[in-house]
Amino acid sequence: MDTPRETLTETGITLARWRPEQAGDLVAAVQGSLAHIGAWLPWATDGYGPAEGAEFLAGTVEHWESGESYEYALLAPDGAVMGSCGLMRCSDGGGVEIGYWLGLPYTGRGLMTAAASLLVAEAFRAGAEFVEIKHDELNTRSGAIPARLGFTLDRKESAAGEELAPACSGTDHVWRLDRP
Repeated sequence: MDTPRETLTETGITLARWRPEQAGDLVAAVQGSLAHIGAWLPWATDGYGPAEGAEFLAGTVEHWESGESYEYALLAPDGAVMGSCGLMRCSDGGGVEIGYWLGLPYTGRGLMTAAASLLVAEAFRAGAEFVEIKHDELNTRSGAIPARLGFTLDRKESAAGEELAPACSGTDHVWRLDRP
């Protein structure tokens, strides 16, 4: 797969490659929605501060350069950080997985569906053979996104051995969309 573009836009949202200078905005966005995000994402269960933000952003630079993953800030028209999403290479090398989180003030507006749609189009443009989205089976709001985008529920996987966030069941649903 080729390297995706660093900026993707659609009416009302922009996905822009994370930059180290966005640390304050990232931390503020996560801290403003810790209970919401931490219910599903283990990295947000014990708080999130400047050290965690700096570590994440340093990792995004390294992962982008290595091709391991491509992480984007989800930005409002005024530049506010609404969340984050990205493309992560699957272990078989032919596809990518989309991961995402959205700050609580921005949920219920279709923003993450629009962002995921942009990522799907970019993944296929860059040469991915398939795109997957994985979520805990109890996170029905997250699961509604691939369903709306035409993905098919491909399989269920045990999350045994993985750190689980408090609301997680330990069973993941994996949705797949093959290259048209």
